[in-house]
Amino acid sequence: MDIFENMVQRGHEQVTFFSDPQSGLRGIVAIHNTTLGPALGGCRMWNYANEAEALTDVLRLSKGMTYKAAISGLNLGGGKAVIIGDAKTEKSETLFRSFGRFVEGLGGRYITAEDVGTSVKDMEWVRTETNHVTGISRALGGSGDPSVVTAYGVFVGMKAAVKAKLNRNSLDGLKIGVQGLGHVGMILVDYLAKDGAELFVTDIDQNSIDKAVKDYGATAVALDDIYSLDVDIFAPCALGAILNDDTIPQLKCSVIAGASNNQLAKSHEHGKALMSRGILVAPDYVINAGGLINVSNELEGYNRERAFNQAEGIYDTLMAIFKRSEEADIPTNIASDYLAEERIRKLGELKSIYTSSGKKNRI
Repeated sequence: MDIFENMVQRGHEQVTFFSDPQSGLRGIVAIHNTTLGPALGGCRMWNYANEAEALTDVLRLSKGMTYKAAISGLNLGGGKAVIIGDAKTEKSETLFRSFGRFVEGLGGRYITAEDVGTSVKDMEWVRTETNHVTGISRALGGSGDPSVVTAYGVFVGMKAAVKAKLNRNSLDGLKIGVQGLGHVGMILVDYLAKDGAELFVTDIDQNSIDKAVKDYGATAVALDDIYSLDVDIFAPCALGAILNDDTIPQLKCSVIAGASNNQLAKSHEHGKALMSRGILVAPDYVINAGGLINVSNELEGYNRERAFNQAEGIYDTLMAIFKRSEEADIPTNIASDYLAEERIRKLGELKSIYTSSGKKNRI
């Protein structure tokens, strides 16, 4: 892989590799864009097949964080970290403290947080070595697990999509297929059940399926059958790239609105394919921005009520995207990209304004 060519193509500012053989740490931090502020994004620990796969993932995810922060109205840039390793067997205090020291060495350009394979406890180990970390426990002044706010944002975003597509203000009576019952997916199921939705669920973990069936009256379906269900809403809350050449022809839903990242295998091509089929897509990095909104609040002193209020703004953001999509006759994911890029460009121009401090103005 040509690293510099990939950075140029994706618009990245910085990619940092770090290694600590003593703790077993092998990782990468990618900083995509800091026009609006320091790059904030989680640290993912995953057993990647090789370094190239890890690099591809961190480049893709960090760029998504730039757009997520911009479209959410946050004064933050996009970044991400990945640690190569098995999260079930290779975690240790020394590994995460070593990671924290590397983050500290970036001088505040990157702020980390929990992500897939990492936890609040892991971030507390990181915090012993750097202040450039969010997602710590509420007991230490942080926000704790951001999954609740992420799920709430997806729930709010679903209501926006249903209003735009079906002209309904409630999810009551609608059929919703939820793919993935992890932290966010299960909390989302709780919100949906309380709003009266009829739920169909699938997951690789049978215990999670059993819980959803028992606690929320959901109907269990096979992993591959979730795509072809005759439902109103399909909610991907597991892996990325699940909207592709194989799955899109199977879909019978009117709306796609879920928590997983990078749902479209090919952004432009598959966005157009879904649009041509009359399926309204809530862009993933918009509807799942509740987690970022939640941890970003820690930077100013965490307030839970404020975080939830900000997550409610996802509704209006999506309605603006749907409007732009309809007016320009473009897929919603492209409309969202345009709006995010527009905010970065407009606020980035303020950098040219000279202030009395003798420095260029910073958002």
